[in-house]
Amino acid sequence: MEERISKILSEYGLLSRRQAETWLREGRIAVNGEIASVGQKADPEQDEITVDGAPVGQKPETVCLMLNKPRGYVTTLSDEQGRPTVADLVADCGMRLYPVGRLDLNSEGLLLMTNDGSLANRLTHPSHQVEKEYQVRVSGPVQQAVPLLRRPMTVDGDRFQGAKVSLLHTEGETALLSVTITQGKNRQVRRMCAAAGLTVHRLRRVREGNLRLGSLSCGHWRWLTGEELDDLRRE
Repeated sequence: MEERISKILSEYGLLSRRQAETWLREGRIAVNGEIASVGQKADPEQDEITVDGAPVGQKPETVCLMLNKPRGYVTTLSDEQGRPTVADLVADCGMRLYPVGRLDLNSEGLLLMTNDGSLANRLTHPSHQVEKEYQVRVSGPVQQAVPLLRRPMTVDGDRFQGAKVSLLHTEGETALLSVTITQGKNRQVRRMCAAAGLTVHRLRRVREGNLRLGSLSCGHWRWLTGEELDDLRRE
């Protein structure tokens, strides 16, 4: 079946779609000996696709891991500013994997990484409504803020759906909230909390779909089981 070349290379775990499109523009990718173009389609079962002259091999088995991302790491494979990346934390996995969605520099917790671009798209596309649950340590007018967070709001032109919110406990002047969303827009939970008058002191993702972070230590990762992968595909 024909698909966009950028999608094929992403699903084979060779390049991200953005990288593939850049390399297509640079003339580094060919199909059946002819330089390919951005948007061009090919059939990996019938066509010979080469990257810098090297043939693309068999599509690897789909794998996915769960990382407990610490604060201070960016959710990219490389960083122009030289900051540590999540790729550094999983360098010993032996494969090139891509983050599923993002956690910003100062956020932590559950981050999935996979070599399957289609799986990543299903988990992050808002139409699939995959729940992402965060534990958020905040200060401010919590009692007034919780009803606001449960209602749709517009922040800087972005329309956010209402979140599922519950108060887990209070400690001194701070409170721990459970906040569950399905959109996953850029810094969404932080922006919603700020719009509701709250200051976020710590933000940790603890669940995505049916997957929970559990007891995985900060900075460590583990492979998902076949059963967990099947659950993700059903999300």
